[in-house]
Amino acid sequence: MDVYLEGKKLRLDPAKALGKGGEADVFDLGDGRVLKRFKPPDHPDYSALAEEQDAARARLAEHQHKLPAFPKHLPPRVVSPLVLATDKQGRSVVGYAMRKLDAAEPLRRFGEPAFRRAGVPSSRVVDVFRGLHRTLGALHGSGVVVGDFNDLNVLVVGDDAWLIDADSFQFGPYLASVFTERFLDPLRLGGKATALVPARPASPDSDWYAFGVALMQSLLCVGPYGGILPRVTPTARVLQRLTVFHPDVRYPKPATPFGVLSDDLLHCLHRVFVEDARGPFPLPLLEALRFSVCASCGVEHARASCPTCRPSAVHTATPVTSVRGQVVATRLFTTEGVVLHACVEDGTPRWLVHERGAYRREDGSVVLQGPLNPSPRWAIQGTSTLVGQGPEFAVLAPGRRPERWGVDAPEGQPAFVANARHRYWAHAGALWREGDFAPERLGDVLEGQTRLFVGPRFGLGFHRAGALRGAFVFDAERPGLKDGLKLPWPSGRLLDAEAVFEGALCWLFLAEETAGRTVHHCVVVGADGSVKASATAQAGDGSWLGTLRGKCAAGEALFAATDAGLVRVELRQGQVETVREFPDTEPFVDADSRLLLTKQGLVVVGRQTVTALRMT
Repeated sequence: MDVYLEGKKLRLDPAKALGKGGEADVFDLGDGRVLKRFKPPDHPDYSALAEEQDAARARLAEHQHKLPAFPKHLPPRVVSPLVLATDKQGRSVVGYAMRKLDAAEPLRRFGEPAFRRAGVPSSRVVDVFRGLHRTLGALHGSGVVVGDFNDLNVLVVGDDAWLIDADSFQFGPYLASVFTERFLDPLRLGGKATALVPARPASPDSDWYAFGVALMQSLLCVGPYGGILPRVTPTARVLQRLTVFHPDVRYPKPATPFGVLSDDLLHCLHRVFVEDARGPFPLPLLEALRFSVCASCGVEHARASCPTCRPSAVHTATPVTSVRGQVVATRLFTTEGVVLHACVEDGTPRWLVHERGAYRREDGSVVLQGPLNPSPRWAIQGTSTLVGQGPEFAVLAPGRRPERWGVDAPEGQPAFVANARHRYWAHAGALWREGDFAPERLGDVLEGQTRLFVGPRFGLGFHRAGALRGAFVFDAERPGLKDGLKLPWPSGRLLDAEAVFEGALCWLFLAEETAGRTVHHCVVVGADGSVKASATAQAGDGSWLGTLRGKCAAGEALFAATDAGLVRVELRQGQVETVREFPDTEPFVDADSRLLLTKQGLVVVGRQTVTALRMT
């Protein structure tokens, strides 16, 4: 169906797609606005999904009345509909135009350990939530309830938080019909609930509950029902209020210990999540919250003194070699700063750290001076370091002037990758590789929408833009690419993607938000583009697929890092099966660790250390 805005027909160019949600596609209009186009029932993302098709019909039917009645004069940091998009006759609402937010990060990223340690202090988190508190309070004062308040419906620009997806807000006779499990107020469940499905309408109280979830998650990198409680289902945990504060819950290793928060804030969170206290989140708690960094151990905390050590304590050096059962761990590197990126080339581990005001390579050489910044994307190629931000990336090599190249940046992520021999990037509708005298064109890709991954032998790319979706593989040395791959595409909002390579196999990992849940997908793809196997898991379930990263491949096997230690899975007759667990590795890894397969064996890259593991 054609789309008309202000009486003019729009051509929705997939190259201008900015994002894809479970219910709509978003396109850049090029005039400071974006268009949110609702997915019709026949959208490819709903193919063979009868329930999703019915839900799309119901949403479109409601939008015909709800959007024309949308409240005016809402708080300034609410991205409200500006102009409705219709069919040619102007009778059917098919979407709307709204303000475009540049350089925005979803609030979800503030709950990721890697993002937080890359230069996002707790003081900034608190500033963001102070402003979000004022916006939410003002929205309620206008008679509007967010309903599906979650960390993807809040975008952060600088220190300002903006509420988006306003078409799902609740007002007047229009109830919020969508929800996100992690942010669902248990008091909305029915008295005899057996599943996490709301039986009561959303309310200001349920919004404030979700605000508390987002605040806790952003400060501690764990929500109220994070961690693992063996033999208890996620639904049972919520129904029984078995939160992360419960002594039987295994607290996630990558998360920040909750003891760094003030007693007043911890007491408030406990009252909300365990004792079912409701009402507006106490703003004075946020106004009074102040964080400092312990000069002795470097822990950031909101207490009068460090909760993990005494400033005068004597610290002994971490032993270079540690033994646990059949595992010998040898420390290869440690830093007072933070390890930002690591890879392996021809069996040799390489890494990039930020320490003492500079970005440094594994040999200590300075790549770039400057404060820690979470925005750039990094890659390594031999002694060269690649850094990208926005529509360009630079190649920083010892003794040479920086090279700068234009690059596509789908959803703000520069599309460039590197292996030991070459670097590759997507730009202006093509895939490129550096050549001896000039860049070599490898083939056509969807402009502005292509994500890339590469290993020693071959690479993989894909796009999901509007109604288009596709994938391809390419040889690491020869020109050309093979497209038209038939991957088992998730239909919901794509949150993240990662890949690891070994020989003729690529293990592709996708995180999807769908039906209120975050689901992880593993797809094993051959160098010829064939799909060898696939698997799914719920995010944070403690399994090898409960996290997206922390994996490396060896032959047709994959090692994955979890809080309980390493897990080995194998490709067997079209299935991905867990074949062995290594509990003795538990002290040396966690779910946020990165794994490399090197000449020295498995290498674990942590926040501040690089450690070789030998299993005897």
